[in-house]
Amino acid sequence: MPVQPIAELIGFARNNSPFYRHLYAHLPDHVTRLTDLPVVPQADFWRANTPRANRLLTAPLNEAVVFRSGGTTGSPKFSYYTRTEWREFTAAFGAGLVRAGLRPGLRVADLFYAGDLYASFSFVLDSLHRSPVANVRLPIGGATPWESTAATLEEFRVQVVAGTPTTLCSLAERLAGADRSLPDVELLFFGGECLFGDQIPLLRAAFPNAEPRSLGYASVDAGLLGEAVPGGDPRIHRAFTPHTVVEILSDESDEPVDGNGAPGRLVVTDLRRRLMPVLRYPAGDRAEWVDRDAGVFRILGRAEEGVRVGPVSLYTEDVHDVVTAAAIRGEVTGLQLVVRRRDGRDGLVLRLAVADPAEVPAALRESVVAAVLAARPFYASATASGHVNPIGVEWVRHQELAVNSRSGKLIRVVDERPHT
Repeated sequence: MPVQPIAELIGFARNNSPFYRHLYAHLPDHVTRLTDLPVVPQADFWRANTPRANRLLTAPLNEAVVFRSGGTTGSPKFSYYTRTEWREFTAAFGAGLVRAGLRPGLRVADLFYAGDLYASFSFVLDSLHRSPVANVRLPIGGATPWESTAATLEEFRVQVVAGTPTTLCSLAERLAGADRSLPDVELLFFGGECLFGDQIPLLRAAFPNAEPRSLGYASVDAGLLGEAVPGGDPRIHRAFTPHTVVEILSDESDEPVDGNGAPGRLVVTDLRRRLMPVLRYPAGDRAEWVDRDAGVFRILGRAEEGVRVGPVSLYTEDVHDVVTAAAIRGEVTGLQLVVRRRDGRDGLVLRLAVADPAEVPAALRESVVAAVLAARPFYASATASGHVNPIGVEWVRHQELAVNSRSGKLIRVVDERPHT
């Protein structure tokens, strides 16, 4: 399917999606510029995008592949692609893999997660399959016992290992503990979360000849976001032009940031998807332009719509609803998600505002944490596996919540990890 003119795509979404028809009801009949559109409100977007009585899709759900995004069990989030859209999505990302370092004939192990409607394993495997260079694909998966994974990597003398940093580090820790290493591995393709400097020594111990590189930047909901730009900073990516339009919007005005080095929210428009249109959709990350004219940007961490803690995705709206329901007496008057890094692992801290932090009963803390873990059980399993730190709670007065210094607005996600 060719790239659609922006005006045509907007008109198609308005005519066929009840959600977009309502969102754009105040706009003129003919809109030709993306900047004339409002940014998609994520909470409304997901409320409209349900398996039954869906108000976002532009056609009945008769032909598609369905994946789950990072919602809670009580509020799952689903993304839909027609076979043509999925083929083009993975073909474009597969071309980006070559620019990330994939060379003809390399043997690649896919250690991403499969099953339960997760997309990453299938996405990476299909992207390798549709890459313009020949390669050997080994679909191992992220849940395979490490001894079996290591044996396969050794037997096939695998040169590229692809997975989340959490998976790669977990395997490296097992290998190092067994006094083993895999010198044939040349590239560690990571995705799905940030790779931090404190993880590099562990990876080098197990993969002494491997270079960690981003395999690219994409998400199952937002689609194509950026292809990797090899170099010293794995956070730098280039927009997938002409497939998508990437914008970085000012925190204060939602106006596009044109200059280099000014941080803002990253939003994306996909010029090919029609079943589930993505028009000025918040990707959930903050970014800054490195070279605006060339479409090169640097990822700065998560924005307020969501947060990634190790391999676990959470949406602020979901966590807010869970905490509010758990605090049945209305004690909690404000919430921030704080992400910290300790002992080489990410961890979530719930910063909760109450009238008097010194008077909060221990039972309230326990009920809040239990409710969040019940709604997002993947966090509990990631904690048990040693991939993330347990959820913590900070009780503060409302005025102690972090706010934007210019607008005074509450900062819903505070990322205190070292992004260098």
